[in-house]
Amino acid sequence: MATNLLKGKRGIIFGALNEESIAWKTALMAHEEGAEFVLSNAPIALRMGKIKELGEACNAEVIAADATSVEDLENLFNKASEILGGKIDFVLHSIGMSPNVRKGKTYGDLNYDWFHKTLDISAMSFHKVLQTAEKLDVMNEWGSIVALSYIAAQRSFSHYADMADAKALLESVARGYGARFAAKKVRVNTISQSPTVTTAGQGITGFDDFFNFADQLSPLGNAPSEECAKYILSLFSDYTRYVTMQNLMHDGGFSTCGITEEMMETLAKARQK
Repeated sequence: MATNLLKGKRGIIFGALNEESIAWKTALMAHEEGAEFVLSNAPIALRMGKIKELGEACNAEVIAADATSVEDLENLFNKASEILGGKIDFVLHSIGMSPNVRKGKTYGDLNYDWFHKTLDISAMSFHKVLQTAEKLDVMNEWGSIVALSYIAAQRSFSHYADMADAKALLESVARGYGARFAAKKVRVNTISQSPTVTTAGQGITGFDDFFNFADQLSPLGNAPSEECAKYILSLFSDYTRYVTMQNLMHDGGFSTCGITEEMMETLAKARQK
């Protein structure tokens, strides 16, 4: 049930592609909670996805912007401020893509041109969003900027390849810019989400096994995308004003669990076969 948690707040949500994406679910919930916002994605994603349908459902304008282009971001922030009638209270960066992962390249056989593209799209774009927002002075006091990460930034995961490096850089950017933006009372955080069934997630080789392993090892099970959207909204709200420069684990306890009884039982049964 909606509680007007974000009533009066204005923002930008990057990365909604279709109903599976966390950004899509965040937008729907933010709309229900009274927020006004602009939706943005790369021009190619606008052609491939259903973001215009989401815009209609949320009464939100859709502005094409390549998040790796400072010029596009400047245009986006200026237009968003004009459309929304003032400064911005929240931003969601839900952007990530690796050509190496998509094409099945292992970590020991990366295409370095593609690696650079991975870093630019998945991490450097976050710095560009933050730097552009700061230079244009578009963020309100006590504003909140959130990006989506994954625990592969701290641990090695087979098949995640160069996306792990991108997530590590993403989290570093959040800390660096979180310290910088604190002078303007703007907080910057990342959320390390469980493996999630999205278009991007399913592009990882062996994703189903990856997903099932995390689900079995997490005491609460994998955190659903809808719950991640709720967590994002809490970070946009005034209830988390003093949370900044954090990488917040939203993974059902996976990140701090050694092994569960259920996993022990599964391994024992496999050994008996």
